[in-house]
Amino acid sequence: MDFGFGVPTRGPLATSDGICKVAAHGEALGYDYVYVNDHIVVPSDINSRYPYSQAGDWPGAPMGEAMEQLVLLSFLAHATTTLRLLTSVMVVPHRNPMVTAKMLATIDVLSKGRVTVGCGVGWMREEFEAIGAPPFDARGRVVDEYLSIFKELWTQDQPSFDGEFSQFSNITFLPKPVQNPHPPLWIGGESPIALRRAAKLGDGWYPIGNNPRHPLDTIQAYAAAQLRMKSELEAQGRDPSNFAFAYVANWYAAQGHCKAQDGSRMIFTGSDANIRGDVHALQDLGVEHLMLNFLAASMDETLDHMSRFSRNIMPA
Repeated sequence: MDFGFGVPTRGPLATSDGICKVAAHGEALGYDYVYVNDHIVVPSDINSRYPYSQAGDWPGAPMGEAMEQLVLLSFLAHATTTLRLLTSVMVVPHRNPMVTAKMLATIDVLSKGRVTVGCGVGWMREEFEAIGAPPFDARGRVVDEYLSIFKELWTQDQPSFDGEFSQFSNITFLPKPVQNPHPPLWIGGESPIALRRAAKLGDGWYPIGNNPRHPLDTIQAYAAAQLRMKSELEAQGRDPSNFAFAYVANWYAAQGHCKAQDGSRMIFTGSDANIRGDVHALQDLGVEHLMLNFLAASMDETLDHMSRFSRNIMPA
């Protein structure tokens, strides 16, 4: 199993020095991935429900701040040498698909093949409307089409496409990404529709564990959902052994035992022994990539969380 961490995209730690400090610390400790979240603007009034809290409130709203994801990913390509660069996740409908494919291909070239594209449909209607994205209610169809466009542009010598939301032909798209056939596409989401999308278009499944509507906050809940994911892959004629299974625990820094939806201990809370057991249990299920949220109010606390995990958990 390999491990990843996020860099700050808002707040007092989100400076060039702060981002570089977190990234350099993680690289020196032997982490494998650095991930970047995605928002372009923060509307003043948000009525959309955030999927990953019980109350539906988004914790980023009070700051009203967000660095642009792909620009920051390019910055990290220069600031690091070994870490894989992960969008976690990119809201696919937010950006023109050809421009996005070009930016990701460029970052992959400049980073010498270190890009992994975590993909999602998005949840904030107000942000879609503010930036003039395609209709929020059509976002699932948009994602399916845009992912197909990425693959067309990244793999074909004479790419063309005639879709509902985008059409092009008579173009050359160079440079291609370094990775062959293209940077891995990890599909985020926990719903049945997300699993079907991952099986059809993705190279991996990238869920977050604390979605109250589709909780994966215990080993048992994750294992059951993974069986459904494998069934979807088999229905597409795909071999689950050639598919990446990843997991996001965006609450690792919580102290003590936290309760899962079923009343038992939430995965990745409790003692170091509890967390080591969780890592081994996911590893036994074939999870290869684990992303954790170590960000805290101060730089010292953030770096301490990263150091503690690398010292007490990763060697096991």
